[in-house]
Amino acid sequence: MNASTGKRVHLAVYDSLADWETGHTTAYLARAGYEVLTVGPGREPVVSIGGLRITPDLVLDELCPEDSSLLILPGADLWTRPAASPVAAGTNGLAPFARAARAFLDAGVPVAAICGATAGLAREGLLDERAHTSASPYYLAGVTGYAGGERYVETDAVTDGALITAGPTEPVALAREVFRLLGVYEGEVLDAWYRLYHDSDAEAYHVLQRAGTP
Repeated sequence: MNASTGKRVHLAVYDSLADWETGHTTAYLARAGYEVLTVGPGREPVVSIGGLRITPDLVLDELCPEDSSLLILPGADLWTRPAASPVAAGTNGLAPFARAARAFLDAGVPVAAICGATAGLAREGLLDERAHTSASPYYLAGVTGYAGGERYVETDAVTDGALITAGPTEPVALAREVFRLLGVYEGEVLDAWYRLYHDSDAEAYHVLQRAGTP
């Protein structure tokens, strides 16, 4: 990783992305000094499930693991639908993002995937030998037929080496694991951040205040 890009993370964006799933992660990474760049399948704007139009900062073909600290893959309807393009008929339209995740992991650069993005990783074979979670083991087995069922963990989010996975209702747990892996928050502060945003624990807010955490 280049010294100048040591605090750069990349958020994958594509049509139908679940815009609520990565907000905690990107907002607090930005507050911690990370530059968050969006990566799309092309240069044209994409539209999230919530109707937000996002113009990618760069195209997937331009993305290099050595220029990043993290690749974030949000869920999207397209993870479980075939591509509409005749060229890609019969394939999943977001498969190139799963292949990018493989390149990141091969290079030792972290990847964080939530919701339907875990299905893309399963199809790519990235969950066969790694502990992971998702919506449910039946979801992954049903939509991908992958071979990693024995490595499935029933919990909010899982980190195995450089890979983080989380279920569709766990955006705060996804962020917690990202912060832990990147060293953004640790120990009591990380625990307090999670309790504040996951459990609405008022005392956790005071812990963060005392620590000077934004």
